[in-house]
Amino acid sequence: MHDIPAAAIRPATAADIPAVRAIAEAAYRPYVARNGLEPAPLHEDYAVRAADGQLWVLTGKTATGAAVHGFLVLIEAPGRLLLDNVAVAPAAQGRGHGRALLDFAEGHARRAGLPAIRLYTQEIMVENIAIYARRGYVETRRAIEHGLPRVHMEKRL
Repeated sequence: MHDIPAAAIRPATAADIPAVRAIAEAAYRPYVARNGLEPAPLHEDYAVRAADGQLWVLTGKTATGAAVHGFLVLIEAPGRLLLDNVAVAPAAQGRGHGRALLDFAEGHARRAGLPAIRLYTQEIMVENIAIYARRGYVETRRAIEHGLPRVHMEKRL
């Protein structure tokens, strides 16, 4: 957790897109081996998300300067915030970055006056489902979408 005080979450810029894509690849590619299906974040157009103000990056200091350690995609909708994607670079995991990103998402929803955050994840991503459950998210439904078995969750704020 020593990196969190020096970390900052800010809107992504075009310069951040290569790092975001690399983090998505590293974070999501291992799940393909579990079920042979590629998670949606591997095909996301992060440049569009950044241009739309929906992509946020967590940056922090490294031995060689600053780096993007994680990111999230937040999409506002009437009555809720969709946490569309959150990922931390594998080398930066275990330092509280994921917690900081989820805290940021909840704060963003509160500042926007939204009473709930919703998300969905693949059924095989049991580690992520457990993390969300510990944070107060509850499962609302399961469905096959775009060929992927997904678990939908919500947290009331």
